[in-house]
Amino acid sequence: MAWRGCVMKWAKTEFITNQQTSRSSRLNPYNQQRCGFRREPKRSDTKKGNVSQETKSSPSGIQGPPPTRKVPRPSLFKPLMFTVGFTGCSFGAAAILQYETLRLRVQTAKDEEEAEKLIQGSQDMAYWHDWWSQLSSFQRQLILVMSVVDDFWSSLSEGQKMVTGIIAINAAVLCCWRIPSMQRSMIKYFTSNPVSKTKCLPMVLSSFSHYSIIHLVANMYVLWTFSSGIVSLLGKEQFLAFYLSAGVISTMFSYMCKTVAGGFYPSLGASGAVMAVLAAVCAKVPEAKLGIIFLPMVTFTAGNALKALVAIDSAGLIMGWRLFDHAAHLGGALFGVWYVAYGYKLIWRKREPIVKLWHDMRSPGAKGSGPGSGPGVS
Repeated sequence: MAWRGCVMKWAKTEFITNQQTSRSSRLNPYNQQRCGFRREPKRSDTKKGNVSQETKSSPSGIQGPPPTRKVPRPSLFKPLMFTVGFTGCSFGAAAILQYETLRLRVQTAKDEEEAEKLIQGSQDMAYWHDWWSQLSSFQRQLILVMSVVDDFWSSLSEGQKMVTGIIAINAAVLCCWRIPSMQRSMIKYFTSNPVSKTKCLPMVLSSFSHYSIIHLVANMYVLWTFSSGIVSLLGKEQFLAFYLSAGVISTMFSYMCKTVAGGFYPSLGASGAVMAVLAAVCAKVPEAKLGIIFLPMVTFTAGNALKALVAIDSAGLIMGWRLFDHAAHLGGALFGVWYVAYGYKLIWRKREPIVKLWHDMRSPGAKGSGPGSGPGVS
């Protein structure tokens, strides 16, 4: 009985311990995670097969980068022909515009003399006083504002008036860059790149294109500073042709340098045309004193400033700096110096046949050259 009691006691304790362990296993989430969600065993054979296949595909065991596609060198024949044709048309149109301007001045002077005679003979100050008293307060304020604007416009020089229009065009193009729907068209037509499908038209439009406000302000400030000097030197019409041609020629020089160096990236900005204006004034008046806007105590001659700028752009072109388009800067500076030294005599002094032909076409019955056709008019 004692043995039987011991056996029964042992069996009872063993059954209780087994029941407790089964319950704990059911309640333990760690055991459920271990037993219920077993990971798939690693397949060493598959890896070995992959390694063997990789080693077969690449004997060295290292796969190199994919071969880069070389960009073919673009043809610059069309841009070159466009540069020559656009430059010739610009100066030809400037000669015709000067002829029409002089003709309009003569006609306007005659009309003003006749109008003054009529006013002096028929009206006095009492008439204008009665006319002013009949106006409303809003009309008077509007006339005063217009008179202030007219006085400001009259105080500007001829060069500053010309540059004001250029600044307005550049500001409008800058606003167009901020329109998301126009981004694709702006990149296509207002950035110059020798590998682009559209090469010729951006040579002109990129000279009026700025993406950064700081870039626009810097270029337009320099252009405003030298506007009076360049217009007094060349005249309004010749300056306009010179500025447009400088933008195209500087872009063409940039195309050539990019093609030789193999660095094809888009460019934009009026820096090439502005550098041509600066170089023309500095080459014509090398002893003029210049200064820096934030350092007025520092002064230097225009000739030394031109030499320093040409040296910096030459170094940037040789060393491959891409912060600015140094090739366009250098091309614009070289064109400005060349035009002051030789271009005026070779191009502008020989405009008489174009003006004479235009005069004959405009007034077939008249003989001889019209106003502005002589070579002495600038």
